[in-house]
Amino acid sequence: MNIAENIGKIREKSGSARILAVTKNVDIPRIIEAIKAGITDLGENRVQEAAAKHAEINHRFPLVRWHMIGHLQKNKVKAALQIFDVIQSVDSLELAEEINKRAEGLIEIFIEVNTSGEESKFGVKPEALADLIRSASKLSNLKITGLMTMGPLTDDKEKIKSSFRKLKELRDQLQQAGFAGITHLSMGMSADFPLAIEEGSDIIRIGRAIFATDQEPASEPRGSK
Repeated sequence: MNIAENIGKIREKSGSARILAVTKNVDIPRIIEAIKAGITDLGENRVQEAAAKHAEINHRFPLVRWHMIGHLQKNKVKAALQIFDVIQSVDSLELAEEINKRAEGLIEIFIEVNTSGEESKFGVKPEALADLIRSASKLSNLKITGLMTMGPLTDDKEKIKSSFRKLKELRDQLQQAGFAGITHLSMGMSADFPLAIEEGSDIIRIGRAIFATDQEPASEPRGSK
């Protein structure tokens, strides 16, 4: 099955949710194939890898939006702002302040939340989210438009759904508290995006299910890397 067919199958399952193609370790010709098949959003985990791809792709497809979805170190913020339209992985006030300091104009960000409680994951704790939002929303160069999370590494569907449901509840609470501009829920990857869709995700981050070859499975067990 080719990339266009893979994307078509994902669209059948995802409805109106935006497909963000995760291009970590994916070569440029395959990324371009995905763009030609209708992908308008690309997600990268590392600034250096994204920079090389951006230099090759952006002039040909200037309308594509680039999302930083990996952990962002403060010393990489300046370089990241030269590439990314959205930074989805803001998880501390210190990082938010550094982005605000370095940005030359308004930059869209999501706050990453650790809704699974797994120590191995980045993200602000749910109970600390409101304070972070209140502080970060005062920074003039930041536009907070969504929340992001990763589902837990388990095959237990109810645990996965509970993690996603928690993010939606947090978003709804923020909106009730007056943060109406926080609308997006970025949650769901190749192995669990149908569950994320059920719980209200409007952005799914898909890598393997798009770019897998005939020799590779289109999804992985939840516990795999």
